[in-house]
Amino acid sequence: MKPIWIVDDDQSIRFVLEKALLREQLPTRSFTNPKDVLTALQTAADDELPQVLVSDIRMPGGTGLDLLEKVKAKIPGLPVIIMTAFSDLDSAVSAFQGGAFEYLPKPFDLPKAIELIHRAVEESQREEVAEERIQETPEMLGQAPAMQDVFRAIGRLSQSHVTVLITGESGSGKELVARALHKHSPRANGPFVAINTAAIPKDLLESELFGHERGAFTGAQTARRGRFEQADGGTLFLDEIGDMPFDLQTRLLRVLSDGHFYRVGGHSAVKANVRVIAATHQDLEQRVKEGGFREDLFHRLNVIRLRLPALRERREDVPMLTRHFLQQSAQQLGVEPKRISDGALQGLTHFQYPGNVRQLENICHWLTVMAPAQVIEPKDLPPEVTGSMGSGVAVPSGAPASGTVSTASASALPHGAASEFATQAQPDAAQALSSLSRLSDWEDALTLEAVALLNSGRVDVWDELTHRFERKLILAALANTKGRRIEAAHKLGIGRNTITRKIQELGLE
Repeated sequence: MKPIWIVDDDQSIRFVLEKALLREQLPTRSFTNPKDVLTALQTAADDELPQVLVSDIRMPGGTGLDLLEKVKAKIPGLPVIIMTAFSDLDSAVSAFQGGAFEYLPKPFDLPKAIELIHRAVEESQREEVAEERIQETPEMLGQAPAMQDVFRAIGRLSQSHVTVLITGESGSGKELVARALHKHSPRANGPFVAINTAAIPKDLLESELFGHERGAFTGAQTARRGRFEQADGGTLFLDEIGDMPFDLQTRLLRVLSDGHFYRVGGHSAVKANVRVIAATHQDLEQRVKEGGFREDLFHRLNVIRLRLPALRERREDVPMLTRHFLQQSAQQLGVEPKRISDGALQGLTHFQYPGNVRQLENICHWLTVMAPAQVIEPKDLPPEVTGSMGSGVAVPSGAPASGTVSTASASALPHGAASEFATQAQPDAAQALSSLSRLSDWEDALTLEAVALLNSGRVDVWDELTHRFERKLILAALANTKGRRIEAAHKLGIGRNTITRKIQELGLE
C-alpha cells in the first residue's frame, strides 16, 4: 500500500500520527515543510506516491493551502486533509475551495483523526479503481448484460453496410451507439453526419436533407449541399425518424432504394453513397397502424434493429457513469473533480431516471456546481433524487436528507411544515457563510437545475422552481429572525399579509 504523507513542522504532531497509523498498519512518510514534499513528489516512483496527504496549514517556508494547490495540480484525485490550530472561517473556506478532502482543526481527537484518514484511504482506493476502469474502457457505454448485448451487436455489424434502426427512450444514448457503429465500420474514415428530424421545421427539413439549388425558394441565394451529400462515403444518422413528415418519408424511401435524390429546385439526380442509421423513441409499428408512418419505409429501415435499454434497466452502470460524468463536468467547468460517497451512489443507483443517461449527466453537472464539499453525500443530491429515496420517512421533492436548515445550497432548505421548522437548529452564521463561499454563481446553479427539470419531461417547471425559490427565501428569513414573521417580512421587503399567505400556500404551516 502507498504511504500516508504527514506534513507538519511540529515534531510531536508527526510522532503521534506516525505511531497511531503504524498501529493501524498504515505506512507513513513525514515532512517538516512543503518544499520537501514537492521535491519528493518529483522523484517518487508510482508506488511511493502518497495514498493520502495530511498537512498542517501554517508552516515555515510555505502554507498548507499553497501545497494543496500544487499537489492537486500533479495528483488531482489525491485526498488531502488540512490541519490547523487556527480554526478560522477563511482557512476552512480556502481549504475546501482548494479541493481538500476534509478540514481537521487542532487540537484533534486522535481516534477521530485516524478514522478520517481511513475514510480518505478508502476514497482514494475507490477512485483509483474507478479511474483504471475508465482508462481501460474509454469507449464502453456500460457493463450491464443488456448493454453487452448492444456491444455484441455493434461487433457483428462492424464490417456491414446494412441500415440499422436504433430504438430506445429519450436520453438513453442512441446517438452514441450510432457513432460507435460508424467508428467500427468500413466507413470510419468518412464523415458522420447527424440530424434530428424532430428539431427542424417541416418546411426546412427537405432542404436540410437533400440540399437546394440557387433560387429554389426565397432566400436561397446560393446552392447548398444537404446532409445526404455531406455524408457521402460515410454515415448519416437520422434521429427521431418517427417524427419525419409523411411526404418526406416518400423521398427518403426512394433514396434508400437506389441512392439517388434531387436537390430542392434541382433537375439533375444526385447520387450519394451513404449508410443510414435511424433512431426513434416511438413505437413505429403503432405509428404505421395509425397511418403516421409508411409501412414500406419502416421495413426498409428495420433491417437490423438495436434496442437500447433504459438506464433503470442497467443500474449497475450508474456508479461508473456517475464518476465519468463528474470528471467530465469538472473539466468543462475548470474545477476540481468531486468524489462521491457510497451512500450518495446508492441513492443515484436506485433513482428511476425518466430522462435516462442524459438526466444522470445533468445531475452530475448540477452536483459539480452545487455540492458544498469535495465528497458528495446523500444530503447533497438534487431534489428529484432525494424525493424518491426511501429513508423510513418520505422526503418531499427538494428536501435534503438531513433535517438541518442551510442558507447556502439552492436545494438545501427543507420543504417541511412550521412545526418541523421549529425543531430545527438555527444555522450558525459562520457555517452558513462558509457554505456560501464554496458555491459558484447561484444563477448558474439555477440554470442547471432548470435544464435538469426540463430534460426530465416535466411541464410544471415554472411553478416548481418559483415555489422552491419562495420557500427558501421565507425559511431563510424566518431562520434569520428566529421565527418572527413580521420582522422576516420586513427584511424581505414584503407585507405581513403576504408572508402569512405565502406560508399557507407553501405548506409551511
